[in-house]
Amino acid sequence: MTMTTPILLLGAGRMGGALLAGWGLAKAFDPAQVMVRDPHPGEEAVASGAVLNPPDAELAKARTVVLAVKPQMWRGVAEAVAPLLAPDAVIVSIAAGVKAADIAEAFGGRAVARVMPTTAVAVRKGTASLYAADPAARAVAHALLDPVATTVDLDDEELLHAATAVSGSSPAYLYAFVEALEAAGVAQGLTPEQSAALVRSTMYGAADLMIASGTDPAELRRQVTSPAGVTFEALKVLMAPEGFPSLTEKACVEAVRRSKELGG
Repeated sequence: MTMTTPILLLGAGRMGGALLAGWGLAKAFDPAQVMVRDPHPGEEAVASGAVLNPPDAELAKARTVVLAVKPQMWRGVAEAVAPLLAPDAVIVSIAAGVKAADIAEAFGGRAVARVMPTTAVAVRKGTASLYAADPAARAVAHALLDPVATTVDLDDEELLHAATAVSGSSPAYLYAFVEALEAAGVAQGLTPEQSAALVRSTMYGAADLMIASGTDPAELRRQVTSPAGVTFEALKVLMAPEGFPSLTEKACVEAVRRSKELGG
């Protein structure tokens, strides 16, 4: 069994708070074994029962340190915290784009795992990509993520940029599509409430069917697209050369570019 606790969570913003919420739902860890260091912990951190902003001396007890601050802030946090940690503490980083070697150097050569989870970890339906050269660090990261996410191992750290583009960032793509589709429904005469109920329930059901059936999404699309029917006409617009395929590829190219920039 991988020993992960006590856990030190550096940053309890959107992602850190989501992890705390998911761990709480899963009863994955005793809240008394989770420490949070954040000058302004959010509601999730307060509600989690975790130990908030313990004295510096307590940080040496942490077996796992989750770096959940914004990429622009991580070096300052590492500089402040690294001297306070136990030599064998494992660093699990959620900082997008920041290389494992840079993190290891800033944390005094400690073992590092990099992960890119989605905020659905808050409801135990997250997805996480994981890279770690050290097998023990990989095991620790799995122990943190598996109770709240489907975790995909990557053997090449460079692939985390692509994983960020197609997974870490993609909930925002879905929300943007739902937002646009709801607006389109209103433009066609539905009330905002009717359009929201129809679109959100449909998206949820379609995603659930795709997962439950294991059917390729292209086949599911064909199954609900009758030749020359209503859906066929809509897809002629969405799947046009300037539509979904092209836009999605361009979006991921930009996401990968920015991920690499953040890593310096």
